[in-house]
Amino acid sequence: MTRQLQRITATTDVHSSFDDALPMLTHLHAAREDSLIVDCGDFFEGSGYYRLAEGHIERRLLTSLYDVIAPGNHGWAHHFEPDLHRLTVCANAVDDTSGDALFRRLHLADIGGRRVAVTGVIGLQAFSTILRSQRAGHRVTDPVQALRELMLVHQHEVDAWALLSHSGFDEDLKLAAACPFLDVIFAGHCHSGQYGPVHVGDTLVLKGQELAVGYAQAKPIGHGWAARTDLFLPTWAKLLPELAGTQREIEGLSNQLAAPLGTITETYRYRLPDRRELLAEVTARLHTGLGAEAVVLNETALRPVQLGDTLTLGDLLATEPFDNQLVHAHLPDDQRDVEGLLARLAEEVGPLVTTPAPLPNGVRTVLTTDYLAETFLGGRTQQAALRLGQAIQHVLTEGVQP
Repeated sequence: MTRQLQRITATTDVHSSFDDALPMLTHLHAAREDSLIVDCGDFFEGSGYYRLAEGHIERRLLTSLYDVIAPGNHGWAHHFEPDLHRLTVCANAVDDTSGDALFRRLHLADIGGRRVAVTGVIGLQAFSTILRSQRAGHRVTDPVQALRELMLVHQHEVDAWALLSHSGFDEDLKLAAACPFLDVIFAGHCHSGQYGPVHVGDTLVLKGQELAVGYAQAKPIGHGWAARTDLFLPTWAKLLPELAGTQREIEGLSNQLAAPLGTITETYRYRLPDRRELLAEVTARLHTGLGAEAVVLNETALRPVQLGDTLTLGDLLATEPFDNQLVHAHLPDDQRDVEGLLARLAEEVGPLVTTPAPLPNGVRTVLTTDYLAETFLGGRTQQAALRLGQAIQHVLTEGVQP
């Protein structure tokens, strides 16, 4: 049966959060009857499901439930896989040499009697956090300029514009002001408490709740658009056969993630750890335990997870979801201002935790993650004998220290 689309339903920053995926899956499956289903990036990475299945579940869900997706900084490489590349739109990602678009710039859909152009952008800051090896040969142009150029080419073909943005809510408010021809901006990337909808002139900016908890929705009404955000509600309905296999796979991985790793120390038992507090203890132990001259870690390497009395594999992989290897990184030879270097690094990746604090200007080598070293510190490294997840496990559980 041909779908008669009446609205757009958007998710963002799912980050492989499948512990309670059934409400999202059943809602999106039912919504496909009259909704264009879209995602604003970072569907991949962020939990043990991704670490164990290496993106297989995410790929199946995107290709079976979604019509259009925008690339995020997490999972960037997956968008070049043929099945996902066909779904991906982005107006400002180009080949660094030729300037050719890396993805389709536009998806056209008839929604509520209007011809709607759906496009995407990735913010400059979000793009800069992708591993250098994954974005080699790629670059992004100014989102505002890219969107204006796209509008000038296609303005006579469409009645309305919808943007899937992986830039951050505050950046999307600026985009709305600079590009008033946009009717709706679905936001992503920021993990802030802003969900909207917010009016910027005639443009609506909104974001669904992250981690598979909620969605954003917009539909044509009169001469404008109506928009709202909502949560995926618990459901007693069973999945249709085409998704039942995926649900069984999720349940199988859930059993693996329930494996116990040790008893949680009294300090963190029955708590939602503060990322900075946890990293401060980790950096202090690494500084002494590995004899490092200095330790530099970023808070965004961790995600806060509610803990009980036993640490499970799922708890650990959700707390440190990105499988960071610890490395000894040599700071760039031309970088004498350590304080300035750390300030610029914090602008890119968020707050840092260092030991000692502050770092003395004479420091030339730091213990950090392979991600920070490769992406921002020049890549001159020597591998340490420990992964960040192992260090986290030692801090959270009673047992041998690193």
